[in-house]
Amino acid sequence: MARIDASKLGNMEEIVVDVSRVSKVVKGGRRFSIRALVVVGDRNGHVGFGLGKASEYTEAIKKGTEDARKHLIQVPLTGTTIPFMVKTRFEASEVMLKPAAPGTGVIAGAAVRAVVELAGIRDILTKSLGSTNKANTVQACMKALRELRSPEVEATLRGKTVAEVVGKRQAERLAVAAAAAAEQASAQAERAEEARESRPAPGRRGGGRERSERGERGGGGERRGGSRRGSGS
Repeated sequence: MARIDASKLGNMEEIVVDVSRVSKVVKGGRRFSIRALVVVGDRNGHVGFGLGKASEYTEAIKKGTEDARKHLIQVPLTGTTIPFMVKTRFEASEVMLKPAAPGTGVIAGAAVRAVVELAGIRDILTKSLGSTNKANTVQACMKALRELRSPEVEATLRGKTVAEVVGKRQAERLAVAAAAAAEQASAQAERAEEARESRPAPGRRGGGRERSERGERGGGGERRGGSRRGSGS
């Protein structure tokens, strides 16, 4: 799979899933260090995770973020959820991901929630089985997302139509969900653009108001001066 360039994507967000203190036993004793598990994503179908280890917390998180940006994957979405149910296992951790109806939300634990939310999935049912180790759980979730394929890709591989693969009724639901997701994405983009336009330019905040206030004060002084001169004459 070709590597995804994180610099060409939009704003990337990061979530620190776990920060722990680890030790390495050497001949002279123990060497302690910090290990950080970081998940990054653009909430639009791209997500990755990375591990960073250093002697300080900030440096470990920085290394974990850089590692995660190098291992991004693309997740096929069907509206606000995933195309089909998938269940995978990594080491002793097992994760099940199941599509959900719009409005369900993200039903998941902390580790899985970080991955699916940064991937852009807003409606999903999940279940973590086996070990609760966060590193293994995150990798099991990433493995499950890698196994997903969109209905269009699956239909192309089989040489069939989407309706023949998922059924006519489900194909109609997928079309409606995709249209709703596109409309929601465009609305969010419009709101973001309006918010950027409504922000005042730097260095110009309150300039017009101050000038108008100075003008009013100056004009008032002239009128007062004129009235005094008129009364004296």
